[in-house]
Amino acid sequence: MSTERNVGGLDRMARAALGTGLVVVAAIALLAGRGTVALGAALASSGLLFNAVVGWCGVNALLRIDTWSRE
Repeated sequence: MSTERNVGGLDRMARAALGTGLVVVAAIALLAGRGTVALGAALASSGLLFNAVVGWCGVNALLRIDTWSRE
């Protein structure tokens, strides 16, 4: 499996926005005493934010999806 960038453009911005939103959900859930929801949201957000920052997604690599522009 290649570790070349395969996440870019609108896909990358969407992952960053959704990841940031999930950080907020995790914080609110934690304050409300919903630890399981907070953990799930935190794990999901960390994966999405990792994809957005690094520009690589393992699921995209497995499915051979590439949204990275090599202009």
